[in-house]
Formats: sequence, C-alpha cells, structure tokens
Amino acid sequence: MAEKTKKKETKKAEKTSAKKITEKSAPSKSEMKKSKSQSDLSAVNKLRLLYELQIIDSSIDNIKTIRGELPLEVQDLEDEIVGFDTRIKNLAHEIKEIESNATQRKIGVETAKNLIKKYEEQQKNVRNNREFDSLSKELEYQNLEIELNEKIIKELGAKVKEKRREIDATKTMVADKKIALEEKKHELNEITSETASDEKELIGRADEIKNLIETRLLTAYNKIRHNARNGLAVVTVKRDACGGCFNKIPPQRQLDIKLSKKVIVCEYCGRILVDSDFENE
Repeated sequence: MAEKTKKKETKKAEKTSAKKITEKSAPSKSEMKKSKSQSDLSAVNKLRLLYELQIIDSSIDNIKTIRGELPLEVQDLEDEIVGFDTRIKNLAHEIKEIESNATQRKIGVETAKNLIKKYEEQQKNVRNNREFDSLSKELEYQNLEIELNEKIIKELGAKVKEKRREIDATKTMVADKKIALEEKKHELNEITSETASDEKELIGRADEIKNLIETRLLTAYNKIRHNARNGLAVVTVKRDACGGCFNKIPPQRQLDIKLSKKVIVCEYCGRILVDSDFENE
C-alpha cells in the first residue's frame, strides 16, 4: 500500500515538473506573434535589405578600387627610392674601395721609383758582373711594377668615373621618382579626403542593414560575396538571365523571383536573385 502511494506521488511530481518545463520553454503568444510577423516580412523586406546592402557594398568596393591602386603605386615608388638610395650608397662604397686600391698602387709606384734610384746608385759601385746583372734584373722588375701599377691606376680611374656617372644617373632617377611620389601622394590625399565621409556614411548604413538581417542569411550573403569575383552576392534578373553569371532562368523560376515570396538563388552561380523592379525602388 505504501509502495503504491509512493508511485502515485512520483508520477504526480513528474507531471508537475514536465508542466513547468513546458510552460518555461513554450513561447508566449506575443513572442509567437512577433516571430510570425518577422516571418511574413522576411520574404520581400529581407530581399530588399539584401539588395540595398549589395548596392552599398558595391559602392564601398568602388571607393576602395579608386583609392586602392594609389597606395600600391605610392608604396612602389617609395620602395624604388629606397632601392636607388641603397644603390648610391653601394656605389659610393665601391668608389672608396677603388680609390683606396689606386692609392696603394701609387704608393707602389713611388716605392718602385725609390728602389730604382737605390739600385742605380748601387750599380755604380758593383764589384763584378754578377752583382751588376742582379741589380739590372731588379731594375727591370721595378720598372715593370711601375708600368703595371700605372696601367691599373688608369683602369681604376676609369672605373671611378663610370661609378660616378652611375651615381649621377641614379640621383636623377631618384629626383624624378620623388616628384612622381609627391604627385601620387597628393592625388591619394585628395581622393581620401573626398571619399572618406562618403565611405563612413556607407559603412554606417551597411551596419544598420546588417542588424536587420538574420544572422543565417547574412552569413550566406557574405559567403557568396566572398566567393564571387566581382563581389556581387545579390543580382537582378536581366533579359531572362542571372545578372551575375548570365545563364538563362526558366520562366516559372522567374515568376517565383518576381513574386519575392522566398529567397531564390541561381542554380549556376549561387547568387541571390531578385526582381529587376528592385533597381527602380
């Protein structure tokens, strides 16, 4: 008897608990009404929002495209100038090394001349032919050293002149590049100042629209846009074809798109399709 009573109490407790869980998890009438209202509006309004978002994103893309090439050009010019400056420094260092080598060669010439004088004096006081021949060979060697060093000094001098011509030519190029850089920077600053406020306004409007679109749909839009080469995720039907990939759309599907009762994507490129009337709204 006690066991039967215990089972009844357990069942009653389970029913009460289930009822509480049901009451807690079940949406209220107001929530259900709100959800139904959003569902009713999602067909046309969300398509319009997506299309507007696409137009805004395309406008932002155009601004970035106009401005986007200039920063790269500015960066390229700056890199070229740095490269030319490095080249000038390297050439200057090479000139120093060449001039140092030439100085050593000149010292060698002077040393050889001094030795020649010394050997010529010694020849006057030789005691035998052997000593004379030995000194004659030394004199011949030192004269050859002078000829070799003078030849090398001349070649080094030509190299220095060539390196200096390269430096002058490079400096001219640097000057031209700096002028071009200033022009590009000025152009970039003008475009940036002209488009900054427009871009800021467009980004603000885009953020507002994104807050009105459900996360799932917005994620799909971003994914399609990322994969599309031209950044178009939402396109209109033009001449019975998709405005993105230009593949023909069957008449029945065109009718569904025109009614705008659901989100329809192109079966070829995956873009979201909307009626061409959206362009005139």
